[in-house]
Amino acid sequence: MKILYLSCHSILEYDELKLFNDLGLDVFSHGAYMRFNQPTEMRPAICDNESDDKLLENALNCTKENLSREFIDNFDIILVMHIPHWITDNWDTIKDKKVIWRTIGQSTSDTERVLTPYREKGLKIIRYSENERTLPNYIGEDAVISFYKDPNELKDWNGNEKQIITIAQSMPPRRVFCNYDMFLRATNGFQRKLFGPKNEEAGDINGGVKSYDELKKELRNNRAYFYTGTHPASYTLNFIEAFMTGIPIVAIGPGYGNMPLRPDCANLYEIPNIITNRENGFYSDNLQELRDFVQILMNDEKYAKKIGQNGRKKAIELFDKTKIKQQWKEFLEGFE
Repeated sequence: MKILYLSCHSILEYDELKLFNDLGLDVFSHGAYMRFNQPTEMRPAICDNESDDKLLENALNCTKENLSREFIDNFDIILVMHIPHWITDNWDTIKDKKVIWRTIGQSTSDTERVLTPYREKGLKIIRYSENERTLPNYIGEDAVISFYKDPNELKDWNGNEKQIITIAQSMPPRRVFCNYDMFLRATNGFQRKLFGPKNEEAGDINGGVKSYDELKKELRNNRAYFYTGTHPASYTLNFIEAFMTGIPIVAIGPGYGNMPLRPDCANLYEIPNIITNRENGFYSDNLQELRDFVQILMNDEKYAKKIGQNGRKKAIELFDKTKIKQQWKEFLEGFE
């Protein structure tokens, strides 16, 4: 099987292509990793494999909105990450292939509605989260496969730096969608940093863009992680990375985690189903309670360690690479 991977998120793309490469699958990405042996701004190269020059030429000559027949004829499976119009705009070209829509937990009822006729025509669906089942117009699933993290790579939290951190892209410009104001209020008065690109408006708390190795170091060394979610989303990559590392997490609750402006997304936020308060993390919609949680973690290193260890245990249960790898293997074997 030859797989075409259409990506809209370079870091999620890195993780899945790395896993597919481990599985020995023949994959070409129309995304940030057209060349597996070249790094991106925030992630390293995937492997040393040389790229197929002919496929590269074909990919560069067509957009993801307008895939050419010459390009598509190289593949058996078209795996589309999140963006519905890559399916709808190209359906006449790709309909004879096995087409998979791979969600990233950011669907809405509108997305479901748009893809309804394509589901009826054979579109396969891999969900990111079971909470997507709560969406109006929900069109089903063929599997639920989360993104993953390697527990051998994200580990060894120590919390020696009494600082609370978070990771997000463009958090101040997207303040409503990233709950930026809640982050500012809940961490005000504590030593804190925001890491990620395009956060210059954050001023002194902006920690800038870190390499992957530097980011893993920040997750290991800092005392606590403040999770703000993103609208709409069940949970996001930075949550998985923090949870797997074992840094204690303080998260917003469902009132802020779900999108107030979109009633159809009112039950997407999954953190209350993952975190058990005071056992493997914390969540709340109450500002003072969130601040109290941060204070506890800053003052009580032993308790923080217990919370982090329990969080990591839960993360391995849900997001372990070996588990997710087996799920993909079983799903794709069904196409052979």
